[in-house]
Amino acid sequence: MKKRLLLVVLAAIFLNGLCLRMRGEEKKPLTGIDLLTKPGIVLTLETAERLVQLPLKCMQKEFPNKPGETLAAPADIGSPRNMHPAFYGCFDWHSSVHGHWMLVKLLKTFPGLKDRVLIRGKLAETLSAENILAEVKYFQRTEEKSFERTYGWAWLLKLAEELHAFGDPLARELENNLRPLTDLVVQRYLEFLPKLNYPIRVGEHSNTAFGLAFAWDYAKATGNLELKQLVEKRAKDFYLGDRGCPLGWEPSGFDFLSPCLEEADIMRRVLPKKEFALWLKKFLPQLAKKKFSLAPGEVSDRKDGKLVHLDGLNFSRAWCLYGIASELEGYGHLRKVADEHMRHSLANITAGSYEGEHWLASFAIYAYSLSSR
Repeated sequence: MKKRLLLVVLAAIFLNGLCLRMRGEEKKPLTGIDLLTKPGIVLTLETAERLVQLPLKCMQKEFPNKPGETLAAPADIGSPRNMHPAFYGCFDWHSSVHGHWMLVKLLKTFPGLKDRVLIRGKLAETLSAENILAEVKYFQRTEEKSFERTYGWAWLLKLAEELHAFGDPLARELENNLRPLTDLVVQRYLEFLPKLNYPIRVGEHSNTAFGLAFAWDYAKATGNLELKQLVEKRAKDFYLGDRGCPLGWEPSGFDFLSPCLEEADIMRRVLPKKEFALWLKKFLPQLAKKKFSLAPGEVSDRKDGKLVHLDGLNFSRAWCLYGIASELEGYGHLRKVADEHMRHSLANITAGSYEGEHWLASFAIYAYSLSSR
């Protein structure tokens, strides 16, 4: 009887601890971001509290800054904050945008964040209607038709999509504030994609497949049929006939996206499931093998802004692999490969180097959002 009672007590203790971990309430001290590295890659409240500090710290940090402007006259020269009053922080425009996305994402995922009041205040300040109209004015410069094409465009639509999906009064206000810029970016996609004769198959910002994937997500979430149909058409134009992608040639030294996996990531969106399965077996047949392996990217110097891209590659590979695993039966083994990539770079997000800290947390959070599907 005593043994049975002891077993019941121990089981209760175990189940209680399990529930606490699932709710992100375990009181065990954190080391680095260790809770993200446990089996299954589970994002907890404690880890979210840590990671959210990175965009909070840089979203209004004007310098150092890498501008991407085209100057037509001396009068065009201005400080980052003057030219981009909403998105001047976090080193560059697109990193600022996806830092904002991350804040919205974590607010939605963890309503009990300790810094929720601070986050909401900063979002309301930077994403004011006045600031967004100033961003629109900048985009309307004659010389800036290609500004942030298509990487920054994609993240802007991801931010708009996240606000749209967030059932919160502040989110409605910010979505409305952002709408003039959102509409402009949508129009840029509609104008540009028909002109693009060939896809850009690189592992950095101009990768076409990545830009299409986030545009598709936004169009689907908001019911923008025109954009959705165009993205689907161009993705099929570019990629439907592709076979045998040379994954073994990757990565290149500065990659933060996988050209092969990003292509698979857009095609899983636009193709019916059965058609995608057939396409994938011809495009990346090795993924179907249960013993498929892929070595994570190795970073030699995290103070080098280009070399640290490979930490980002590990996160973007992970989200592509999670996406495929969630889409197709028989590909669940890819989750293990994705988990390995996550673990390889998670501890380095807070390594103390601004070259990675200004952007890597957003990539990790997006990868996490796919890991739970």
